[in-house]
Amino acid sequence: MAKADTTGDMYRKEQEMVNERFEEMLSSRVRDIASENLELIRKAFAFADDAHRGVRRKSGEPYILHPIAVARIVAHEIGLGAKSICAALLHDVVEDTEYTVDDISHRFGPKIASMVDGLTKISGVFDQNSSIQAENFRKMLLTITDDIRVIIIKLADRLHNMRTLDSMPAHKQMKIASETIYLFAPLAHRLGLYSIKTELEDLSLKYRFPEAYNGILRKIEESEANRHQFIQLFTQPIIEKLHESNIEYDLSSRLKSIYSIWKKMQVKKVPFKEIYDLFAIRIVFEPSPGIPERAQCWHIYSIITELYKPKQDRLRDWVSSPKANGYEALHCTVMGPFGTWVEVQIRSQRMNDIAELGFAAHWKYKENVQSIADRESELDKWIRRIRELLEDPKNDAIEFLEDFKLNLFGAEIIVFTPKGEEKVMPQHATALDFAFEIHSEIGNHAIGAKVNHKLVPLNYVLSSGDQVEILTANNQKPQSEWLSFVSTAKAKTYIKSALKAEVKNRTAKGMEILNAKLQEIGLTSSSRILNKLLPAYQVHTKEEFYSKIGAGIINLNDIKKILKQNTPNRFVRYWNITFGGLVRLNTPSGPSSAPADEHEIQDKPAIDKKKPFLLEESVVDDTATLSYVRAECCKPIPGDDVIGYLDDKDDVVIHKKGCPEAIRLSAQHGNRIIDAKWSVHKLMSFLSRIEIRGIDRIGVVSDVAKVVSEHFNVNMRRFSIESHDGIFEGSMDLYVHNRTDLNNLILGLMKVKGVDTINRVEKVEE
Repeated sequence: MAKADTTGDMYRKEQEMVNERFEEMLSSRVRDIASENLELIRKAFAFADDAHRGVRRKSGEPYILHPIAVARIVAHEIGLGAKSICAALLHDVVEDTEYTVDDISHRFGPKIASMVDGLTKISGVFDQNSSIQAENFRKMLLTITDDIRVIIIKLADRLHNMRTLDSMPAHKQMKIASETIYLFAPLAHRLGLYSIKTELEDLSLKYRFPEAYNGILRKIEESEANRHQFIQLFTQPIIEKLHESNIEYDLSSRLKSIYSIWKKMQVKKVPFKEIYDLFAIRIVFEPSPGIPERAQCWHIYSIITELYKPKQDRLRDWVSSPKANGYEALHCTVMGPFGTWVEVQIRSQRMNDIAELGFAAHWKYKENVQSIADRESELDKWIRRIRELLEDPKNDAIEFLEDFKLNLFGAEIIVFTPKGEEKVMPQHATALDFAFEIHSEIGNHAIGAKVNHKLVPLNYVLSSGDQVEILTANNQKPQSEWLSFVSTAKAKTYIKSALKAEVKNRTAKGMEILNAKLQEIGLTSSSRILNKLLPAYQVHTKEEFYSKIGAGIINLNDIKKILKQNTPNRFVRYWNITFGGLVRLNTPSGPSSAPADEHEIQDKPAIDKKKPFLLEESVVDDTATLSYVRAECCKPIPGDDVIGYLDDKDDVVIHKKGCPEAIRLSAQHGNRIIDAKWSVHKLMSFLSRIEIRGIDRIGVVSDVAKVVSEHFNVNMRRFSIESHDGIFEGSMDLYVHNRTDLNNLILGLMKVKGVDTINRVEKVEE
């Protein structure tokens, strides 16, 4: 009895805590929400609380705390209204309980039900080559043309999942963190949700590279006192001038995010101490009535540049031409005290709200009709481009994901038609991309272009400010090679559609020709006949066979002779993993013959994803072999932080955690990602490349070679070096056992007189 009472007390206290969390979430929004909507929110909470009762998260806490936390982000950090809060509270009900979308619609109306449906993951059986992650993302985007709030709530859901990722196993952390940096952080950036984007990036880094994250965080904390002193010294003269001009403002410093610092360290290959732009000064002003905000931005800019000399090539004017996500601000970089460049950001209060909350802030500024219309038109363009991507229901989900990321997350340029009409295009867009942006028929018949009145080919890469005229011809049609240089989803979609239609016509024509030829010799098409013909004509599929017949590439004059020959032997395929990659062995075998090689690989044992996959070496017949495959894109070596990817052949392919391909695979095929750890006995050497640079002197080459060969006993495959103007640059291909050996070698080489920098090269061709 006592135990029952104790359990009852625990559940009562837990429910009290749940109710308190809900009231905290709701408290700051009560004044902004009508009483009937407030009742709707309470009703949604009660329904979700009952639906999730007894269910717990991996951390052990009641599941309902997650929807409450998502609703809190939606309400407090983004500022959406009652329907969005309800959808956030209900977002997991359909996915995780017996309730359906119809149940939600009956209780809360079709709009909230539609939002919940968009937030519900797809369940069911997919094609084995499909990616459920990609399908789910695509389904979520289908709602964007009706209600962009679905995407914003999904970002809030992802943000809370990232904040509570500690309780998940390592392979799940890698999957979710990679998916976040690959898709959700760029999506938040595109929607202008800067704060959410920054936190998603930082949290993704925390779980992908915890040592790097914690190291940068520690260095930021250690440098805080000096940074604070510098900011005071820099801002004091600005504060005095702003007061003299009677400008109402808020001045703050914004620290560069941990992810941004890490990324800059990786790109520039410099240590933390050489990252000089750790922070920016932000001035947010209250606009004076009757004076355009743009003019006030430039007035503050003139105040700052009177005090500090500006760096002209670092002026960013986003008040004249806002970004596509609505961002407006004036950025300048000036020379501060002690020879340090400092970035200053100038915004009005309205600009700042939109910079932090993106399109979610538009409801706050509805009275600013002209300004809002401009930004909403950019949103309309963005949604239109998504709709174009989604129009083809047969489009492969993975391909869709790649096109979406390429076209909607990248930097942009502005180009003009011959009549001066402005077009926003992705950076690296070509003249052909522009042609399809104008109209599909112009793209289909394009033969060249004039850029700034100069004749250029279709693959010419456009720059911001270019004026483009497309030249067409009626007999022109899309070419397969066009796909190699277009970058927009619209162009790719139309080209692929035209090529598919052409292939379909060729295939139908080829099938007719084959059937007619077979009828001439008294046969009809069958699988047995096709199995004889395909290898004879060196094609792999019947579709390719029909298409090549229809295109006139294959003629069937010798078909009768081929069909009279015996069926060729089947081939048994097996794989032997050795140093240097995969070696494919094709061994002829009859229908009932035994395997041709006693070492033929049998079914591979199932991999337990809950345990780290050990990257081991073994010795077979005096030959070192691996239990895994090294990815060609990043060439990991023992000691690198790595993950495993289980490919279609059930081989474990090892990538560095920071490899772009690994991030893509984690985002698209998270169920195939496994945690991996090195278990190395130094049986094997791995090819690595380093680049070395320094001040030239007599004997430097022999000193470097001596350190490599004699001091560290490392074999060199290649060593090249060039000297010019007193500086030498070179590269070495080395065989090392692991990352520790390589790092020790680099430390040894850094001691050679004249050597300045050494960097490891990621891609090495063997």
